[in-house]
Amino acid sequence: MTPPEPAAPTVRDRAAAASPAGGLPPLRWTPLGDAAIAIRFAPGGRAENGAAQGDGADRAAVAEGVDLDLLDRIRAAVARLDVDPLPGVDDVASTFTTVTLFFDPLRWSGESLAAAVLARLADGHEPRGAGAGPARLPAGRVVEVPVAYGGEHGPDLDDVAARTGLPADEVVRLHASADYRVAMVGFAPGFPYLVGLPAALAVPRLDVPRLRVPAGSVGIGGGQTGVYPLATPGGWRIIGRTPLAFFVPEREPPVIVAAGDVVRFRSVSAAERARLAERRP
Repeated sequence: MTPPEPAAPTVRDRAAAASPAGGLPPLRWTPLGDAAIAIRFAPGGRAENGAAQGDGADRAAVAEGVDLDLLDRIRAAVARLDVDPLPGVDDVASTFTTVTLFFDPLRWSGESLAAAVLARLADGHEPRGAGAGPARLPAGRVVEVPVAYGGEHGPDLDDVAARTGLPADEVVRLHASADYRVAMVGFAPGFPYLVGLPAALAVPRLDVPRLRVPAGSVGIGGGQTGVYPLATPGGWRIIGRTPLAFFVPEREPPVIVAAGDVVRFRSVSAAERARLAERRP
């Protein structure tokens, strides 16, 4: 399956409990079966201690309709829930607009958990026993990703060049010149949705997805770029391949990037890519 455009849940939304004193912008929650809820963040407001991102990534993200303030608020929410987790919550995952919580239904109902999350995000309390103050927006890391562009590793590079009216080497230069922000990780374990693609490189997805895209493939889908962490079906146009393993279950953490990180691609030769792949643990 090709990486989808992240979307809000389609089941009926429910209004969240009234926001406690503290002034959170409106939030809504959606039940996802009996043991998960998605809390959707409305646009508006800033995450506390929001860190500025590169101007190029900001402009590109705004052009794509990605709300960077909203992403920062979601990251801050996940950070707070990580610092001071709610008992009976097994996992917390984020998307462009939501935070999903997977919980023990014997301990929580969707409504009671949504109210507890809202209270925790709004009250600015210190984590129990930590003495370090409320959770802050974590600083993103910079991750350099070597990529062999074109040839057998990037079968769609010439097609992207033709569609954009640019020489293939200019497509490579532009793609490797930008700073990309990890907006979310999803679709497949470790697949990063990256915002910051130069507008000149935006191209539609394939009409017919491939049945198998090799692990490490770097693709463009609309106004975003990303890296396939595993060999999966996919419909993004593949322009290169990296030897970096974006997902290794035995590694801690298993995923090499997280929301808020910055990815920088570096063009390497096919021979260097092979050497780097041989050295990979």
